[in-house]
Amino acid sequence: MKPKRIIISGGGTGGHIYPAIAIASAIQEIVPRCEFLFVGAEGKMEMEKVPKAGFKIVGLPIVGINRQHMMKNVLFPFKLFKSLTKALAILKEFKPDMAVGVGGYASGPMLLAAWIKGIPYVIQEQNSFAGITNKFLASKAQCIFVAYPNMEKFFPKEKIQYLGNPVRKDLIDQAGKKEKAMVHFGLQPNKPCILIIGGSQGARTINLAIQAGLETLANSQMQIIWQTGIPFEKEAQASAQSQTDLHAYVSAFIYEMDLAYAAADLVISRAGALSVSEICLVGKASILVPLPSAAEDHQTQNAQSLVSEGAAILVKDVEAKNSLVHEAITCLQNKELLAQIEKQSKSMAKPSAAHDIATNILALLTLHEK
Repeated sequence: MKPKRIIISGGGTGGHIYPAIAIASAIQEIVPRCEFLFVGAEGKMEMEKVPKAGFKIVGLPIVGINRQHMMKNVLFPFKLFKSLTKALAILKEFKPDMAVGVGGYASGPMLLAAWIKGIPYVIQEQNSFAGITNKFLASKAQCIFVAYPNMEKFFPKEKIQYLGNPVRKDLIDQAGKKEKAMVHFGLQPNKPCILIIGGSQGARTINLAIQAGLETLANSQMQIIWQTGIPFEKEAQASAQSQTDLHAYVSAFIYEMDLAYAAADLVISRAGALSVSEICLVGKASILVPLPSAAEDHQTQNAQSLVSEGAAILVKDVEAKNSLVHEAITCLQNKELLAQIEKQSKSMAKPSAAHDIATNILALLTLHEK
């Protein structure tokens, strides 16, 4: 039997790229002979991350819509047309049996091209508030995989599969890692630890709030793992070193996220879809600080989906500098509250999401053979 060929399109941020890689890897585990081609946006991080994961990728000249400065969108229609033309050429050459859209710049023109060519496609929506592209393409999709309940307000109910967000496999097994994690990060085993995740570029509001509260954290016998992003790394390291009583690991980027989560008693993070899914998977209590400028304010929607279930605490971006550290210390000192949030967080996890999505995609491929 001829190997199945699958195109996976999307990217722009880790929240789109890593689920895409997880889906492809899960399909490969089930059917090793499947062939993949990723389609991303030229100059975006997927052009580096996808090849590192062992998959081939091609780029489209597509860009996102600038919502702050609408005049800067004058070239958007031309780039969209050029991207659609290139997407059609990619389909003609690769001849896929199925297309998978994970959101992000490249997903729109690629799935539109698939529809024009009569190639079946599915959508994976990571957020609790669906993006414009996925809403537009939903009606022609074979199936829409979602990570949150109540998504029928965005998509046709009969097409929805509530399976969760695919996340990296090394996070799933946290058993026995805490001691190793504390040694790895140079922390004390008997003191509470806060993991602060700023994303690859850092989250300036969170970084400034932590910087302002370092002395308070030290006085409260807290220790931190602080992922700052590149722009804030040196300033954060200098600030942390000035607090002689504070045990802190400070770095622009953390590669050993499984160990970082294992060390943490509490997580402070933005509310991107992937971060939220990872926090639930590892069953950690968290304080979420949604990025207010995120498209359609989807990070607030993501955070609220946990807060409404008692699975996280929300601190608004504008209030973070004054209240974030206080909220963190209060939460860590209330063992009963901490345990309850951890329990609710774990209950919202979907650890088999990648495998379940892969199984559904393969079932659809078999259906289209008949």
